[in-house]
Amino acid sequence: MSKVLEISASARSGTSASRQLTRDLIATLDARHGNVQVRKRDLAHGIPLIDEAWVEANFTPEESRSERQREALAYSDSLVAELKDADVLVIGTPLYNFSIPAALKAWIDMIARARLTFRYTENGPEGLLSGKKAWVVMATGGVPAGSPADFATPYLRHALAFVGIEDVEFIAADRLNSEAEESMDRARARIAELVHLAPQAA
Repeated sequence: MSKVLEISASARSGTSASRQLTRDLIATLDARHGNVQVRKRDLAHGIPLIDEAWVEANFTPEESRSERQREALAYSDSLVAELKDADVLVIGTPLYNFSIPAALKAWIDMIARARLTFRYTENGPEGLLSGKKAWVVMATGGVPAGSPADFATPYLRHALAFVGIEDVEFIAADRLNSEAEESMDRARARIAELVHLAPQAA
């Protein structure tokens, strides 16, 4: 069984291109590998931002945390736990104002935790979530994916690598405002190509 964690960042529901494509991707993964178990985390339902109490608790050694500090980190702990449990991470995101939605940035802030998902070494930070596969499905209205105005792709690649997830595939449906049908078709073709090329589960 392959455990998939699906992160949906679009503020839209039924009309979201990124949500449509993540559904297509997971269905294709299931058809290719079989027996895919999916856990969904919909960030459009709301996600708290880190605050002073969170930062104070996070910098306090676990064994020294008060009950109030443990409560401050409880939601973040749950997000880290479900990410650790996943074999595959699927992120569906639009491009908002040249970058990722605030909710997705808040999720990254919640899961980038020293001693849990990365650690500091004498050679610099080291990610602790190696061995996972990530798929990022991105939809844009007018910005070409991978262009100088696309700050989401390099940021997500770096943020995922920071916690040890370096095997990342990006699938884009870009310039939807001008070529929606063609772009969605290209993205679906790319999904089929990449999943077919991926090693099949034993």
